[in-house]
Amino acid sequence: MPHAQPLSPRLDQLRDRLAGLEARPGDDDTSLRWAAVALVLVPSPDALLLIRRADRAGDPWSGHMALPGGRRSPDDADLAATAIRETAEEVGLALSRSDLLGRLEDLVPRIPTLPPVAVRPYVFTLSERPALTLNHEVAAYRWVYLDHLLHPDTYHSVRMDIRGERRDVPAYRLEETIVWGMTERILTGFLQHVRP
Repeated sequence: MPHAQPLSPRLDQLRDRLAGLEARPGDDDTSLRWAAVALVLVPSPDALLLIRRADRAGDPWSGHMALPGGRRSPDDADLAATAIRETAEEVGLALSRSDLLGRLEDLVPRIPTLPPVAVRPYVFTLSERPALTLNHEVAAYRWVYLDHLLHPDTYHSVRMDIRGERRDVPAYRLEETIVWGMTERILTGFLQHVRP
């Protein structure tokens, strides 16, 4: 996939790995509600954009660390358009298809009480960190260094209360917060393509 921005050696390698992935099934499963997220990467040093969702009643992902994204709109040409539109709405960042490196495997929630959503992650790269403007759905954002995510002390099991039940879940610990659930699964799949 052509890319307009110069990349760090690691992100250049990532582009080649994503280009080598086999074609995967489409988004025609009507039993699922389709959504897309954007993994936005910047170099110098290589970092990834994470957001913290605003606390909202009735939202199963309220307050969670996440990636910009959301559900597909009937007006979206495809799921890449969904990721681009949702990122613009949530953080004021105008991504383009020329920033797109590729996509990762589709994921569905493992917890049966969550909505039947399928998420397609798209990887974008920019030449520098842009200024961001958050909407009401996003409480905060942070750029997380890929080296920090790849460090073995960052990823481990965390005990959490999930719907009244204590469970151990895999998570990335980022200082005072953790990344778990669907976002952890997306990051773990993504980092497999980043490791040397």
